[in-house]
Amino acid sequence: MRLFRRQRKFTKAKSHFLPIFSRQVALGKQAAVSLYDLVRSTDKTEWARLEKDVKQCEIQGDALLSEFYEALYEVLLYPVDRDDLQVLAIYIDEFLDQINTSAKSILLYMPEKIDQPLVDLAQYIDAEADSMVRIISLMSDMKACFSSIALECDRITELEHAGDDSYEEYIGNIFRNEKNAIELMKYKNLAEVFEATTDGAKKFSDHVRKILLRYVQ
Repeated sequence: MRLFRRQRKFTKAKSHFLPIFSRQVALGKQAAVSLYDLVRSTDKTEWARLEKDVKQCEIQGDALLSEFYEALYEVLLYPVDRDDLQVLAIYIDEFLDQINTSAKSILLYMPEKIDQPLVDLAQYIDAEADSMVRIISLMSDMKACFSSIALECDRITELEHAGDDSYEEYIGNIFRNEKNAIELMKYKNLAEVFEATTDGAKKFSDHVRKILLRYVQ
């Protein structure tokens, strides 16, 4: 009976919050595409334009988080595990914030070049954003879509691990071969920011796994 009540509570909450989550992850995907386009461009004017695009997504994401909290206050009268919803919204927003930080860092450091490992990391971020969009779309029926959601969570984990490998290899490479100490620090800092963004998506997917285990029986 307790498990049934938990499922019913989350089902009621989903109808209220899934539209907000959907808009959040859509902004994350839009920002990830702009970041990926940015790192593949050699035009620094284009860097500035794409960074502004990412920033606009981040601003809209902050507004959506405020909308989420307003909606959360409205549902205080019926029983729902608000922490699960809140953490999900925060992790999506943090992922978007980290994409914004990644794009902003390019403009801040103005590296002489953007090496392929940074492009690879941006591609992993974009792919993670795709999985986040799919996960939220599947959460309208978590029981029926349990396996599909779990597969997308696995996909994010694989991408995060690939990001770790790419980051570690790149750091070793630049410390062995980059002779310009200033550029070396730029590349190192950029790689750290991009790798942290891939970690942000995994935090989201790990929490989705907890929700699946808690509400789907």
